[in-house]
Amino acid sequence: MIRLAKRISESGIASRREAEKMIKNGLVKVDGNVVLTPVFFVNENNVISVNNKVIPSKNSEICIWKMNKPKGYITTKSDPKGRKTVFDLFPKISDRIIYIGRLDINSEGLLLFTNNGDISRKLELPSTGLMRTYKVRFFGKLSENVIQSLNNGIIINKIQYGSIKIKISEQNNTANNWATITLKEGKNREIRKVLEHFNCHVNRLIRISYGPVKLDKLPYGKIQKLSNQEVQNLLKMIS
Repeated sequence: MIRLAKRISESGIASRREAEKMIKNGLVKVDGNVVLTPVFFVNENNVISVNNKVIPSKNSEICIWKMNKPKGYITTKSDPKGRKTVFDLFPKISDRIIYIGRLDINSEGLLLFTNNGDISRKLELPSTGLMRTYKVRFFGKLSENVIQSLNNGIIINKIQYGSIKIKISEQNNTANNWATITLKEGKNREIRKVLEHFNCHVNRLIRISYGPVKLDKLPYGKIQKLSNQEVQNLLKMIS
């Protein structure tokens, strides 16, 4: 048995808090009957509908897509300011698609999506150990001592950052430098904030891998569905 709001959130239709509001507003039915309280439990055999649309069963196929996110797009389903979102690039496959992790408006590269809310949450958790790798261009210079301290984890402005592994391609004191940066936590704007602390300004950030999933040569702004084997390989890493 599982709480109704949790089951709805796992389907990807809405967050748990949004699902609770939908229930209270009479928009959710279980086996054809309106449910008005979030304190309601369901099982795999119950038929649940939201706005008269039946949500997929928990045993529905788990799908994962990857996108090469362009700069200038917000990672959200809708933006009150009317800015472009990553879902403007997504084909109208379903309204039950969830992004996995975020890339800020000025960041580019690999962004994952799924139709399963539970999988989305697991893939985002640092405890799963999935490493995320970025190609980063920055103006400034990082000393070997700084690189080592970041590898060991560091506290900046009372925020604890885990290990950040940095490999500099080539450093120039008077020009932009490129680095490959790998981490597994990904706090909000982590790379930008940490490098800024050491007087290095990030002017391009591209995620190139998320766990075993690689950006590879996916064209800018395009989306590709992972094969069943790729999905299974990813799920094994978080099981």
